Amino acid sequence: MESDLRTRIEAEIKSELDSLRAARDELRVQVHLGAAEAREAWEKAEKGWSHLEGRLKVLREATQESLEDIGGAVEMLGEEIRKGYQHVRKLL
Repeated sequence: MESDLRTRIEAEIKSELDSLRAARDELRVQVHLGAAEAREAWEKAEKGWSHLEGRLKVLREATQESLEDIGGAVEMLGEEIRKGYQHVRKLL
């Protein structure tokens, strides 16, 4: 059961990361052509991305007890980054 939970959480995180990575790659190109406000929003989202990557390193080393807590934190951070990317898109 513990491995099922780990597998499910890892699959959800991978799916979220793939989606965020695609949005990030698309916006990176657009931001270089965009306004200063969009660049500021992009930089804020990029800080969140860096933080997310750090959290994922911790997740890979997590014990089963902390796995759900870390997974929830990663999910919330991913949503914050997604909102940041949506904000950048609206500014462009």
